[in-house]
Amino acid sequence: MTGVRDDLTISDEVGAALPEGRVVALESSIICQGMPWPHNLETALAAEEAIWSEGAVPATIAVVDGEVRVGLGRGELEHLAKRQDTVKAGIRDLPWAELRGLTAGTTVSATMAIADAAGIRIFATGGIGGVHPGEAMDISTDLVALSRLNVIVVCSGAKSFLDIGNTLEVLETLGVPVIGFGTDDFPGFFVRSTGFKVPYRLDSVDDVVDFARIKWSRGLSGGILVTNPVPSDAAADEGVIGRAIEYARKAAEEQGISGKAVTPFILEQIRRFTNGKSLSANVALAVNNAKIAGQIATRAGALVPSRR
Repeated sequence: MTGVRDDLTISDEVGAALPEGRVVALESSIICQGMPWPHNLETALAAEEAIWSEGAVPATIAVVDGEVRVGLGRGELEHLAKRQDTVKAGIRDLPWAELRGLTAGTTVSATMAIADAAGIRIFATGGIGGVHPGEAMDISTDLVALSRLNVIVVCSGAKSFLDIGNTLEVLETLGVPVIGFGTDDFPGFFVRSTGFKVPYRLDSVDDVVDFARIKWSRGLSGGILVTNPVPSDAAADEGVIGRAIEYARKAAEEQGISGKAVTPFILEQIRRFTNGKSLSANVALAVNNAKIAGQIATRAGALVPSRR
């Protein structure tokens, strides 16, 4: 490891590539809470390989025994994938995880915060959180993080069991640009379209880089959401996913699932309902997003956003 930079332990490979901007951050919640063993490890390794293949360096981020780590080796990934005592850490949970020496899978918001602190400007994930359906105010911190942190987030939209319309409204209110990469439609994680349109469409990674450079050079702080649909050959059937979501929501309500436990619980229920087809879609989109993020990183150079 290169040692500590602002209380972050950064791997040698990541540290060497940072000045050129050729680094892509990856979250670890997908390893710790998002997928069962061994799919979690296989997906993590495949996503990292997709980034390497584009000439960029992957930086999987996690908290390991209270230490914030930026860039993990294969053995460390496997250890993390097998551990049973990991917690799920959003941006508000990071100080607690460090203070108590916990091992935590970082969510989108936490990963963005650590990436931004490390100077990593590109982040690949599966899907962001958003506004949950219902009258209760349940809005993911992912959306707030996107409004504050200078990171390009490549994802397959928001998870399709969320309130997509309200999620997009909140993103607009917070001033977060939402880009469709090669699409006019806002994707819904397992499915290629949610029926909602994106405000902007870009068809090349060079345009994405130029968009980011213009935004940040104007002093317009905050993230950029690049939505990349799940590959068509891996997309789930919309009707089946719709029924699976209904089943999962009902199960969550009956079992009193709430807070941070909702998303992993619903994903697992959908996986069971679809006999694993939703998991196959999840793997495919995660790897594909990593590949696109790798392409962006190799063209981005040292994107240095203006600080507030």
